[in-house]
Amino acid sequence: MPRIALFPGSFDPFTKGHEDIVLRGLQLFDEIIIGIGRNANKQRYFALEQMVGLIEQTFRGYPAVRVVSYDDLTANVAREMGARFLLRGLRNTTDFEYENGISQVNRFVYEDVETVFLITSPHLAPISSSIIRDLHRYGKNVDAFVPYKLETAGY
Repeated sequence: MPRIALFPGSFDPFTKGHEDIVLRGLQLFDEIIIGIGRNANKQRYFALEQMVGLIEQTFRGYPAVRVVSYDDLTANVAREMGARFLLRGLRNTTDFEYENGISQVNRFVYEDVETVFLITSPHLAPISSSIIRDLHRYGKNVDAFVPYKLETAGY
């Protein structure tokens, strides 16, 4: 049975830290599905469809990586896609506290799912999507933090 992992998140935007987790995750899993969840309580800064395209472009040379968007509980999506693992990155202890609770709920919804945490590579730990959004919003170049060029995406 193939080891399929769902890497869920809002990815607003997808960062070099996220890319690092996917690339390292490929050493553990046969397939990684990057799942961009829709959150009705949040308004996206970067358009969902454009972010899907940018992430697909980032991993065009990796046939074991695909990108989907979804509007459901993450555990339900994992079950529907045949993913028995949820892949998550941890930058610090605050991330762990937050992710630990979510992993327990996901296990309640889908008892066969296991959450696998990878510690973010040290040089990428300070990067967060919210910091990148703030920098971009105020006109700063964020190319050092994302694995694609935002200018070519119309931002």
